[in-house]
Amino acid sequence: MKLTRQKHAKKNMGFYKNNFSFREPFQVLLDGTFCQAALRNKIQIREQLPGYLGGAVQLCTTRCVLKELQSLGKALYGAKLIAQSFQVRNCSHHKDPVSGSACLLSMIEEGNLHHFFIATQDQDLANKVKKKAGVPLLFIIQNTMVLDKPSPKSLAVVQKLQTNQLVPEHQKQSIVQLKEQEGLVKQGGEKRRKRKRAGGPNPLSCLKKKKKKTQEGQEPSAEKKKRRKRKRNRVKVEAVQSVQKNEEE
Repeated sequence: MKLTRQKHAKKNMGFYKNNFSFREPFQVLLDGTFCQAALRNKIQIREQLPGYLGGAVQLCTTRCVLKELQSLGKALYGAKLIAQSFQVRNCSHHKDPVSGSACLLSMIEEGNLHHFFIATQDQDLANKVKKKAGVPLLFIIQNTMVLDKPSPKSLAVVQKLQTNQLVPEHQKQSIVQLKEQEGLVKQGGEKRRKRKRAGGPNPLSCLKKKKKKTQEGQEPSAEKKKRRKRKRNRVKVEAVQSVQKNEEE
């Protein structure tokens, strides 16, 4: 069973590394409910979580979570001690603290730029986290920590990226600049045609025309044949006339 969980965790981590650029150390935001569940199930978060995620981990929380645990009194005193041992990340609720779930939700707004994991047992918070792309979700079930599979929202975003339907803005600007450099797009965005360069004269047309030469043994032309025929006829007429003259004498 443990090998199966490790296999699923490795697969899910690969998804977030390849598609959302998650890198070590992994930052995990924990709320009071997760700390309380870990205490109840005797889970050593600091020792067990790095091995489960397959890399270095930074455990952190917020001031709102700590104040919420403090306000709940002795019932969650152990969970408060665990949370106080984590790093505290700055939130935007310095003057007016909010609930732990609302604070963690605000930390992953605008695309989860800091690549936070959310560790919680709050089902309502978990459902809201699943509606955001690129936010890994951790929870405790049957005395073990579990990395939830990618949410439908995350899968949909990755599918759009793979089909080139969603291009990051900086890549769009780079594509436009390249097109302008190649002369494919005007500044107004209209496509323009490339001008054809004036080509040189056809080298074949520059060759001198060769004069036709009469080949040896070539048959005489029709005009020469006609002249010869006339000459022969003239000789025959003169011969006949001379014969007739001799007979008369």
